[in-house]
Amino acid sequence: MGVSAEKYQQSLDFLFSRLNYERMGSGKYSTSDFKLGRMQELLDCLGNPQSQVRSIHIAGTKGKGSTSAMIAEMLSAAGFRTGLFTSPHITCYEERILIDGRQIEPEHLVDLVSELIPVVEQLDLQPGNMSPTFFELTTALAWMHFQQQRVDFAVMEVGLGGRLDSTNVCEPMVSVVTNISYDHTALLGNTIEQITREKAGIIKQGVPVFSGVTQPEAIAVLEEVCQEKQAPLYLLNRDFHRVDEPHQGLQLEQTDGSRVASAQNQQNIQVRTPWSLIDQMPVTLLGTHQLINATLAVTVIDSLRQKGVTLEESQMRQGMLRLKWPARIELVQKNPPVIIDTAHNGASIEALVETLTASFPQSNRILIFAATKDKNVEEMLETLLPCFQTVILTQYLSNPRRIPVEELVNLTRATQQSTGNTSQVMITESPEAAWLRAKEAVTPDSLICVTGSFFIAAELRELLLGTTDAVLVTEPC
Repeated sequence: MGVSAEKYQQSLDFLFSRLNYERMGSGKYSTSDFKLGRMQELLDCLGNPQSQVRSIHIAGTKGKGSTSAMIAEMLSAAGFRTGLFTSPHITCYEERILIDGRQIEPEHLVDLVSELIPVVEQLDLQPGNMSPTFFELTTALAWMHFQQQRVDFAVMEVGLGGRLDSTNVCEPMVSVVTNISYDHTALLGNTIEQITREKAGIIKQGVPVFSGVTQPEAIAVLEEVCQEKQAPLYLLNRDFHRVDEPHQGLQLEQTDGSRVASAQNQQNIQVRTPWSLIDQMPVTLLGTHQLINATLAVTVIDSLRQKGVTLEESQMRQGMLRLKWPARIELVQKNPPVIIDTAHNGASIEALVETLTASFPQSNRILIFAATKDKNVEEMLETLLPCFQTVILTQYLSNPRRIPVEELVNLTRATQQSTGNTSQVMITESPEAAWLRAKEAVTPDSLICVTGSFFIAAELRELLLGTTDAVLVTEPC
């Protein structure tokens, strides 16, 4: 590290001392707390770095991170210096700000924070709630880093919603809305139409929009907003398609009489965009939903090619082949298979269960589950419980938004009673204790799955992979 540990820690302490909605339940804030004017004022003071970088802006309920990563990898494989901004992080803060897959260096982070501090101190003194938040500062740091490092493209993932998100100050080449489902309803609305309208807030005048939404009511909102903004709209299964049905499921190996999933999980898809037929496109991430994300990402890249961006199909394939996206139905251990996934709402849990059913034949399935306040835990449990013989309830330690395990027990028992589920339920006070109980329950035909939130995924991933630089999610490393 080219900077002292003390200065590095001081920089992280400064960032994490700011108001951080990732650590607050949605009942403690509302849309009035999100102010694009505050973000714009911050960027004005910094010379508007976002206006000096070509960007691709991506919103959606789920899949936006994976889609962002796919787009960034394809651009990088073609030789373009590509920034990627995503949230939250899994192991350490620097994961949020990448260039060509490499995290921002600690010395660069310290230098950028030193530039931010005097600007923030001045904004803190202004009336009208102009004090920038943790996420606003993180977004600004990303723009500053991308501008100073002269990236060719910046792929920007929306943090929450779209209309009022701090990333929504750019003028992108392309806007993307991956899909719409129920999440953050206290802030975004209780209907698909309301949630779609918040996501559609990223649509800019005349800027093409690509979307994987399928619900008629969501499509209607996008069409309305695009018409108002005179923005061309390209929809999945109308304007672009996945043509073929790839082979589903992982190859299995026999090891000491046990069935384990091999690492050979690549699937190939064929994508028909409005301009091209692109075949043999590899998808290394597990799940049918990732095939949809890949179809969307490939179409977005093909649209850039129509704008004169030089990028060969072979380079697109190379980028997709080298893609790694931690904790998204990630196979971290093979014997027994251990899956870690960040699913935290009904739609993402459904995608997880669908993938497990299609790809993993193990008959003794063990679930390690923890969840976050303000999520629809009952909906998640209704989908998960029938898929698992043993359910180990726990609570993550890294964030005060966790649901206490005692409350999870009550929710689980109520769900079992209403659905007639008879899965065995175990209770533990920590992720490490949950993992020990899971190992005790393993048989020769077992699978262990960790899910429920980003936070439990991060803590168990650190424990299992033994990374020396990993810390609890949303805490500095």
